Order: sequence, then structure tokens, then C-alpha cells
Amino acid sequence: MTRRIKHLVSAILVIAMIATGIWYLNRPKPIAVVVKAVERGLVEETVANTRAGTVKACRRALLSPGTGGQISRLNISEGQRVKTGTLLLELWNKDLMAEIALNEAEAKASKATARAACLEADVAGRKADRLLRLRKSGAVSEDSVDNAVTESKASQAKCESSTAKARVAAARIEVARTKLERTRLVAPFDGVVAEINGELNEYTTPSPPGIATPPAIDLIDNSCFYVAAPIDEVDAPKIYLNQIARVSLDAFDERRFPGKVRRIATYVLDRERQARTVEVEVEFSNPDDLVQLLAGYSADVEIILDSHENTLRIPSEAVVDDNRVFVFLPAEGLLQEREIKSGMSNWDYTEVVSGLEEGELVVTSVDREGVEDDALVKRDTEEER
Repeated sequence: MTRRIKHLVSAILVIAMIATGIWYLNRPKPIAVVVKAVERGLVEETVANTRAGTVKACRRALLSPGTGGQISRLNISEGQRVKTGTLLLELWNKDLMAEIALNEAEAKASKATARAACLEADVAGRKADRLLRLRKSGAVSEDSVDNAVTESKASQAKCESSTAKARVAAARIEVARTKLERTRLVAPFDGVVAEINGELNEYTTPSPPGIATPPAIDLIDNSCFYVAAPIDEVDAPKIYLNQIARVSLDAFDERRFPGKVRRIATYVLDRERQARTVEVEVEFSNPDDLVQLLAGYSADVEIILDSHENTLRIPSEAVVDDNRVFVFLPAEGLLQEREIKSGMSNWDYTEVVSGLEEGELVVTSVDREGVEDDALVKRDTEEER
């Protein structure tokens, strides 16, 4: 009997060992998760653009001559800095310059003719005055006086007519000069030549109505930049002028540029297949940042609505459905789903009002397969670096 019991116990032990081995080989493997400690720090409530914004120059002019013609002078190159009033481009205009010279000569002749007519009018006027005085003494006839007065009036009218013709001739010069100005393109402000569409002897023309053609010269004032970004109409009422903001640019990785709100559009953009948005402009606060910028960079803005310092916070990516997190229990190697009460939040951090303690570890890789309550896990130390 004792021997049977021993065999039975041995058999049970073997079965137990086999079962243990099978369980060990088939046990669930721990999931690697990334965790972050609950800490104290700054949490800000922000609103951000719904689609990528754009860095724009405060002044940018797409310039074309006021008339079509052949380019005869091109005094600039792309990337060149120019001052206000610099001649950038000139069309062939020798015909207009000849017309101005002709008009100037005609104006000079008209002025001389007017001066001669007015001198004759003065002579006729003085002659009429003398005869009128002599008529009182009876030295001349009344017919002679009438003829002299009529001749004086005619000469005065001729003087006025010649003077008017001289003014018309002078006006023709200004008309011709105005036409000449339409063939010249000058810089309206200090800036950098971004693009030139045209070469010497090529023909250029301004855009006709309804047909967009490239500008002859794209001039950018790179001393001032701002970001124009679309903000969802729901968030727009929370924004006001001079509100503090941050700008991030794809070209500068994680760097953030300080700024402030300079303009809020007075209307809502309603474009097909897009959410309704309000365009908000944010200017850069630090002048030293402007030298690194280029018009056209894609940009995102964060407008700060409120902030809490030294508050309990966790990465926003750890929060599920606004009120749940997974807490890592190192001693057990398990996850614990926990409900929290959150406060203000942004893309980076979420304020924790209750449900967590400082130093506890929350999972940030919540989208990994198998992350659930009571899951067996281990820390992904490679990702945490």
C-alpha cells in the first residue's frame, strides 16, 4: 500500500511538472510598453490650426509693367536686395521718348507764340488807352477809338487762346511721360527679388482680366514675417489680439518661435469639403528670428488660452477617451486601467486633477496590441530613450 502511494505521488509530481512545463512554454509573453512618470510642471490650454499655416512676408508684391512690350533693360537678378524706387525693369520705349521730345518742342513753340500774342495784346491795349484819353479832348474821331478798343480786345483774346494752347501742349508732355512710366517697373519698397519671369528682349505683358499670368518680378520685404493659419470656428471666439502664441516650423524640427496674435479675420472661410475656419495671423516676437525665415514655410501655431504652473501632469498621448489611463505596476509586471479626472490639456501634456499620484508610471504607447487591464507587460527601455 505504501509503495502504491509512493508511485501515485510520483506520478502526480511528474504530471504536475509536465503541466508546469507546458504552461511555461505557452505562458503569455509580456508586452513591451513605453511608460512615463507622473510629474509636476507647466500645463497650458491651447488652440491650434486645423490645417498647416504659411509663413508670409508682411509686404510682397507681384509686379508687372502697366503695359505690354519688349524688355530692353533688366537691372536686377534673383536674390538681389533693392531699395525703394530702384528701376527693376524697363520696356522698349524709344517711341515714347521721341514723342516726349516732340511734345516738349511743340510746348516750347506754343509758349513762345503765346508770349508774342500777349505782347501784341499789351501794345494794342496801351494804344486803345491813349486814344480814349485823346477822344475826350476831341483830337481823334470816335471811329478810331472804337477800332483801337476792338483791336485791343481781339489781341487779348488771341493772347488767352495762345496761352491755353501752351498749357495743352504742356499737358501732352505729362501724358507722354505717364505712358513712359508704364514701361518702367520700380521697387515700391525695400526688399529682395524672389523671382524674375522674363529675359532681355523677351515680350512681357500684364495679366488680362480673368487670365492669370506669372508676374514679371516677385518682390519680398524680408524684414517682417507673420504666420497665417486657419483656426476652427469653434475655437475662434477664445482668441483675442496680442494673445501669446508659439510657432513651430517643419524646417526647424522641434524649435518653437515666440509670437503673438496680430489679426483675427472678420469672416469665416466656408470652403467645400473643409471645416469652416477663421484665419488668424501670428507675428514673431523676436526680431532675431526673422533673419532665418523664408516666405512660404509651412507652419503651425499654438495660441495659449490659459496656463497652470507646478501642476500634476502626464503626456497627453497616455490619455484614452479623455478619462482613462493604463498604470504600470513594476512589482507585478502588470497594467492597471484607471479612471482619472483631467483638467486643461494640449498636444504635449494633460493636467491630472485626481486619479493618479506623482511618480506613478503611465503607458504612453496605448495603441500597441495587447495593452489592456491586467496585461502582462515589461518596459520598453529602448523607446523610452
